[in-house]
Amino acid sequence: MKKIVWTGVMLLCGVCLKAQTANYYDGKPICLEECRQMALRQSKALDQARIKEEMAGYDRKIAMANYFPKISATGAYLYNNRDVKLINDEQSERLRNAGTTLDNDIWEAINMRVDKMESGRMKELGRSLLDMLRNSPDKIDIAAPVNAIGEEIDASLHPDLHNIWAGAVTVEQPIFVGGKIIYSNQMASLAQQLARSQYDMEEADILLDVDQAYWQIISISEKKKLAQSYAELLSHMLEDADAAISAGVSTQSDALQVKVKANEAAMLLTKATNGLALAKMLLCQKIGLPLNSDIILADEDLDTIPEPATPVQTSMEEIYAARPETRSLALASQIYDCKAKITRADMMPTVALIGAYTITNPNTFNGFQTSWQGGNLSAGVLLRIPIFHGGENLLKYQKAKAEARQYTDRLDNAREMIELQVSQQRKLFAEARQKLEMADSNLDSAEENLRSARVGYEAGVIPTNTVLAAHTAWLSAHSEFIDAGIQLQMCASSLRKAEGQYGSNN
Repeated sequence: MKKIVWTGVMLLCGVCLKAQTANYYDGKPICLEECRQMALRQSKALDQARIKEEMAGYDRKIAMANYFPKISATGAYLYNNRDVKLINDEQSERLRNAGTTLDNDIWEAINMRVDKMESGRMKELGRSLLDMLRNSPDKIDIAAPVNAIGEEIDASLHPDLHNIWAGAVTVEQPIFVGGKIIYSNQMASLAQQLARSQYDMEEADILLDVDQAYWQIISISEKKKLAQSYAELLSHMLEDADAAISAGVSTQSDALQVKVKANEAAMLLTKATNGLALAKMLLCQKIGLPLNSDIILADEDLDTIPEPATPVQTSMEEIYAARPETRSLALASQIYDCKAKITRADMMPTVALIGAYTITNPNTFNGFQTSWQGGNLSAGVLLRIPIFHGGENLLKYQKAKAEARQYTDRLDNAREMIELQVSQQRKLFAEARQKLEMADSNLDSAEENLRSARVGYEAGVIPTNTVLAAHTAWLSAHSEFIDAGIQLQMCASSLRKAEGQYGSNN
């Protein structure tokens, strides 16, 4: 039962979390900026780019940590199944019996002196005296204390090393490593900027993609309205043709011509309706909404397609600095330059301060006593000078310099291509604006031509073919006007991206 309840809680939490993170449509019109933000929130590719930037930030902090000293603690335990003997068994035996040997040697030396006496009386008296001293209960015992000292010394020469404990704390602080730490930090910082530049590049691609899908919907929506108007015009004209036939002033052929055009208008309206549904499904997929969401865009209700503002002219140097592609290549070139300097540092001497505090049990600094008292503090300077490694480091340095030059050449080529792209997009934008102006003028003429044709048709002075041709010209002019407006919006978006002004902050 508890398992079922816990599973239910986890599912509820998952649903709540999904409700907080997903995009939901509330039925209100969505503007272009809202579509952009929704696309940015749900983009997996952008999330991956964000994670890469986060990882680059951690790499920069890791590189920064090399400025600080490295402190480590080490502990060890060792078991030995045999004792350590600093002297052999014969020496140990002599040391433990040193007092007995000394006592015997003293009495033997005294006996030899007594034996060398010339007087027999004195020799006999000396032997009696020696026997009395040796057998006296108050005699001085030399053997016992000396043997005890020997046994103590022998014990110290047989330390108990069955269980050995050791510990150490070491500190290492680099002083000079050929600039490797400095250049590593610079490279990590540049790598983080590179990850951010790649994030901006991915973001610009997503925004341009969303803009194109958005304006594609507006284009199809406008053409759907146009198809509806065209169908209504032909429907009225078909009614007029039927009335004219009933009045005997028109033929059945004229009505059939109008009916064919009316069927074409109905088919055009059907295609526009289906195309609009598919275009909205595509936009829903890009902004993270369910595909069957019946979204309404803010610009769908406008009578005309809004005209974008003329982009502010910027210099090519400003564009180079704003474009994520050139920033990425410039950063990559600097990264490989730092890599070359890091490789060069391997050919230079390194200097570091080292310090350590060690302690052992048994204590090696106090006669192998089983005690933790008394450690050893040491400090010094470590100097490492590379002399010869077969030219490996030199070759690595030359390779890194060549890689840096390679990215410099790529950067120069990218600047040329960007200049060409910007010039092309500016010309396309100017052409699209001029095309829109011409389409607007043609639309005015087509509307006036249709009005005149309808008046003449209703007056019976203009044939049906002429009116239908005027309707066709009006439909074509309207369609071209819509296409010109959408094309201008597309060119404006492409120009913004080409000039590096395409992003969530622009």
